[in-house]
Amino acid sequence: MVSTTFLNLKTEKQAKIRKALLVEFSNQPLAKAQVAPIVKMAGIARGAFYKYFDDLADSYRYLYGVAMHDIHAAINQKVSNDSFDPQFYLNQVATFVDGVVNSRYQELIKMHLDKNESLIGEDHSQPVSELDSRQWAAMILSHQVIKTILLNPERKVQTMKRLKEVLELLNGEEMG
Repeated sequence: MVSTTFLNLKTEKQAKIRKALLVEFSNQPLAKAQVAPIVKMAGIARGAFYKYFDDLADSYRYLYGVAMHDIHAAINQKVSNDSFDPQFYLNQVATFVDGVVNSRYQELIKMHLDKNESLIGEDHSQPVSELDSRQWAAMILSHQVIKTILLNPERKVQTMKRLKEVLELLNGEEMG
């Protein structure tokens, strides 16, 4: 977990360290990432890095959390418990994908999905019990569609069309 020492640094210094983390983790999978290039680019001592983060994985989780927060900021994440709206999920997926593609985090997210996701584990921030079965299925499917599109952008139209069809099936609509 990121230390309070890091969180108490001046905003500019935090930004410089985040930039160094972003460069390293966008270009190297976590298993091959190293502290040396990070501290060199950030202009900090190696010992300082370990005062701020427990290890590389800790710094990665911190940066990935920052990226997800920044990208999700533009998305209305409220899932309605009253109704199931396929268009809601389609909009969320499209907005998230566009947010990643138009952000400085694009390569980090692609590296995460391609190489690092299995090393970090899943985010269980929303308990499954809070979602009905259709919402849960739509959430799982949406995440897989995002991964497919970000790793294979040429399949975006086809994948979004398939997502729409499945969401309509979940909504009890006939496929057209």
